Amino acid sequence: MNKGQSSAGDLGAVLSHQLFRALGDPTRVRLLDLLAERCRACSVSELADCLDIDLSVVSRHLALLRAAGVLRATKTGRNVLYEIQFDGLAEALRGIADTLERARDDFDGSDACDPSATQDGEPH
Repeated sequence: MNKGQSSAGDLGAVLSHQLFRALGDPTRVRLLDLLAERCRACSVSELADCLDIDLSVVSRHLALLRAAGVLRATKTGRNVLYEIQFDGLAEALRGIADTLERARDDFDGSDACDPSATQDGEPH
């Protein structure tokens, strides 16, 4: 496998649709912002109080963020407290950035996308 194919495969592996789906919704981004502002774990009701959204909707958003690995949930009595998994999220985003840089470097050094070359390597 050449370098270009390896980076393309790596890119597909790190581009989790679940992570992008989780971070692609403005309400979920606002929930992350609220958790980061508070610098502590918060319950669903605490977060719902800050938004004009039904508690059950906030709970579904938090569950999706948790499933994507963005949040950690800890049960304390009858409450579930949510907090950002900073290290895991940073690692995932750093992995995407590193893989994109490798793919760019492979692309820059490849003749495969040279418009003056044909499939058989002969110029037009």
